[in-house]
Amino acid sequence: MDKQVDVIVIGAGVAGSSTAVQLAERGHDTLLLDRQPFPRHKTCGEFMSPETQEMLEFLGVDLLQHQVKPSTMNKARIFMPYGGEIEAPLPGSAWGISRYELDRLLHQKALSVGAEIITQTTVTGIVQLDNNRYKVETRQGNDTICYYAKAVIGAYGTRKPKCVVNTDEAHRDEIIYVGLKSHYTGINVESQVELYFCEGGYTGISPIQNGMVNVAALLTLDVVQSNGKSVQDILQAASRTNPKLAARLEQAVPVQGTQVSIAPVRLSDIPEPWSTFPHVGDALLMIPPLCGDGMSVALRSSILCSNLTDRYLRDEMTYTEWQSQYTKEANFEFTKLLRRARNIQKLAFAKTNRLYPGMARMFPGLASYVVKATRLSEAGLSR
Repeated sequence: MDKQVDVIVIGAGVAGSSTAVQLAERGHDTLLLDRQPFPRHKTCGEFMSPETQEMLEFLGVDLLQHQVKPSTMNKARIFMPYGGEIEAPLPGSAWGISRYELDRLLHQKALSVGAEIITQTTVTGIVQLDNNRYKVETRQGNDTICYYAKAVIGAYGTRKPKCVVNTDEAHRDEIIYVGLKSHYTGINVESQVELYFCEGGYTGISPIQNGMVNVAALLTLDVVQSNGKSVQDILQAASRTNPKLAARLEQAVPVQGTQVSIAPVRLSDIPEPWSTFPHVGDALLMIPPLCGDGMSVALRSSILCSNLTDRYLRDEMTYTEWQSQYTKEANFEFTKLLRRARNIQKLAFAKTNRLYPGMARMFPGLASYVVKATRLSEAGLSR
């Protein structure tokens, strides 16, 4: 069975869904594909910076209008394994909401503007034809369906479809991490995000909706392999290398069904805007999660890509111009941010990190600068 559409977005997370919203809203026949069912719990810090809120508003997704209300955060606290602590105000009020709820709302928005969403489907082949159109082969249950489109956009995160050429060696760090997440009740973190450094990585705690908190960790593969098999066992093992994290989790009650993990996770050295089609979100770059800006990158890249893809679909630019302009804009927008984030990650794991709390007391503006250095600027978007 063959079908014709204007554009296919592969991956229905934040980046993919927001891209589908924008292109469908502009009148393009848009197909959003994902191999997993939605909504579902995903490994994510579930931290939404002011820039993220601005971009959701641009998309017409107002979280405050729905039954599930996000929590708010106005400061960050960092806890070192040796007992030191750093505190810094956030540059504006941040929100916390589970990815389960956010993805659900984005899918509702995409459907409302005319996008078609097909989940639990596997992309088995992507071929670029002689006229620069694309043929996307999928397996849906026992059926094989081929789609033809003028544009394809990769929003599949760190897990590329098997049919996509793996170029990670040139764009990703050698260290392999595992991402883990679980929701808990019984932890009162007030209006703040907390970051705990522990053996092999770090664990973040932030409030989300309905009195719950999200506990998300990024740990090296070797540490995870030696600390058990379940998400809860691994998080508990990590907490034993940071006494304040252990105290936080002592009274915590895990929320059943929210435990998820993802591997391998390899942080980006440089952005990868294009292969034979454009990339958005984590497919474009995997920023160190301690910077807390992954969702902001997902949304900003979707806006950049959607604007140019819209022009390409309307024949206002050629395929070559589409490729070169998106590559140029994505590199300009994200390369410096990624470089700052990688440098801060290296500093965080330096052997001298036990000195940082004292340095923060001596130079009160230092912690605030670090927080701001890992943020995208607000874009002044308007509809």
